[in-house]
Amino acid sequence: MFLLVFLSALGAWIGFDNPLFHFPLAILLFPLGLAGIGLRATSWKSALKFSWMAGLLACIGCFYWMVIPVQSYGGLPWYLALPCPILLAAFLALYYSLFSLLIYHASRRADGLTVCITAGLSWASMEMLMGSMFSGFPWMNIASAFASWPIAIQGASILGAYGLSGLLAILSVAMLFSRTDSSTIILAIGISAIILLFGFFRLQTFSQDDPSYTLSIVQGNVDQGQKWDPKFQAETVQKYIKLSTDVVQKLSPQIVVWPETAMPFYLQDASPYQTALEKLAQTTKTNFIIGSPAYRVIDLKTRKYVLLNRAWLMDDMGLMMQSYDKEHLVPFGEYMPFANILPFDQLVQAAGNFVPGTQNKPIIVDGVALGMLICYEAIFTELAQHQVEQGATVLLNISNDAWFGNTSAPKQHFDLSIMRAVEQGRWLVRSTNNGISAFIDPLGRICSKSKQFQTQSLTQTVTPLTKNTVYHNNFSQISFGIYTLTTLVCLWLFIGVRKKDIIRN
Repeated sequence: MFLLVFLSALGAWIGFDNPLFHFPLAILLFPLGLAGIGLRATSWKSALKFSWMAGLLACIGCFYWMVIPVQSYGGLPWYLALPCPILLAAFLALYYSLFSLLIYHASRRADGLTVCITAGLSWASMEMLMGSMFSGFPWMNIASAFASWPIAIQGASILGAYGLSGLLAILSVAMLFSRTDSSTIILAIGISAIILLFGFFRLQTFSQDDPSYTLSIVQGNVDQGQKWDPKFQAETVQKYIKLSTDVVQKLSPQIVVWPETAMPFYLQDASPYQTALEKLAQTTKTNFIIGSPAYRVIDLKTRKYVLLNRAWLMDDMGLMMQSYDKEHLVPFGEYMPFANILPFDQLVQAAGNFVPGTQNKPIIVDGVALGMLICYEAIFTELAQHQVEQGATVLLNISNDAWFGNTSAPKQHFDLSIMRAVEQGRWLVRSTNNGISAFIDPLGRICSKSKQFQTQSLTQTVTPLTKNTVYHNNFSQISFGIYTLTTLVCLWLFIGVRKKDIIRN
């Protein structure tokens, strides 16, 4: 059992992107090990215990980076910061223990082929639940481990990232039965062939009009420790102005995109900084997407206001008539859940106490609809879906991953954002403070990518697209179908097992 625990955790550590060694195929060890625990467990309690241990180790290896923003930027001592990823891992490990429990029961009632199908449905449902329950944190999507291999992720355009994870789970669990059930070998070969052949077919046949809209990304690489210090505001503004002026003079983009909270002040307030940016837009005759904090006054008499994490459009006349406010906020970072009962304030103090944006629509520039995703909104498939439903022809993700240093977080965040491009069949433009910034085409291929921790700019001509993927057109039906089939399987297993036990007794 302990070998399976280790293999499962190792699969997650190596399979998901990281700075040391990344091999996508290793991610198959993750569901394989968890399913193996369920198959070999002598009791349901044993299945729960060992699979929870495996999930705990896997999640700690993927979330260790949480210590950095909490300790370095949240001001908490290391002995309080260190338990944060462990607590999150302990909670998320419960999902994986339930997966193994289901495999435990399925293996005692059904044949290998049925167990594999059960594994795929339950894994897909599990990932969807991770993305929705308790604010949601769908970080460990196993399909995203293959983001660097475009041929392997094209299935997301049909089934979405969660559905593709389900297929990969079937493939993984089928390996466990390969010696005892020949039908599972056929199943594994069939799924592998479908994934690869469809990927090859889509990569070869996908067509779009010639690229017609040019955007530039400016990566300022501003030190996160200095960013919010008023003494460095002028330096930050001048750095972005210079980088933007240079790229406009050389390449003449129609839009220049700055990262999330690139401007560490309220851009909506009249100030010398606002005037400098207006002059930049006017003199370069260029549109700018600018990330900055914002506020909305809700009571003039008491001067009560709420904070927003905003992306502004400053047009080529220096006017700010359109904006997008982040909808899905980071708990304990951008807002404090259960603030009335918890004995501590935010874990990342510099972030602010934000409220979610509402009624957000794509930002329209020159007839191009930019579907905005701020920071980790790019890990939520439904947010990209919503932007495209409202007419987005290009997806634009602005982020600030400087909180996480040289850890796995920026790389895994980047891989997850690639899945949104494939699911929706849209170009995705990603602008970050210190990397990874990139232009990603609708097939998930990286057309250009910045290096981390470098001041840099990227420019690319993209194609605004209106044709939707199969996944986009059937988003609700696919989600409903996966949940429904999983529920039916669970009812059959648990009710059937109970009746079988009664007969035996």
